[in-house]
Amino acid sequence: MGLSDERRPGERRPVVKPAAIDALFHALGDPTRRGMLAMLARRTASVSELADHLSISKTAVGQHLAVLEGVSLARSAKKGRVRTCEFDVQGLATLQEWIEFHRREWGDRLDRLDTLLEDGEI
Repeated sequence: MGLSDERRPGERRPVVKPAAIDALFHALGDPTRRGMLAMLARRTASVSELADHLSISKTAVGQHLAVLEGVSLARSAKKGRVRTCEFDVQGLATLQEWIEFHRREWGDRLDRLDTLLEDGEI
């Protein structure tokens, strides 16, 4: 298959939309956001706690949090004057779907190649 989107009959299409996976990789591509996620994976934290832990402003935490919430890797709720943040596994489920699709796709391709090699067709 070339660079076009042409597929052979019976070929699977990815379940995850390309824009969704692009957004996930963008969110995970930033070391500050990965640091936030590492902290949130251990426990819930307020925006102030995240800012102190990462040595960034609360405004910056809010901006990073918006990106993480946009791809369902984090969620937050305001309780009084404190915004509490927590890890959200839904984004990882989306990433896992993408990984599993590609694992199956390449597994099938390698199986076909193995068959061709065994049959002496290549």
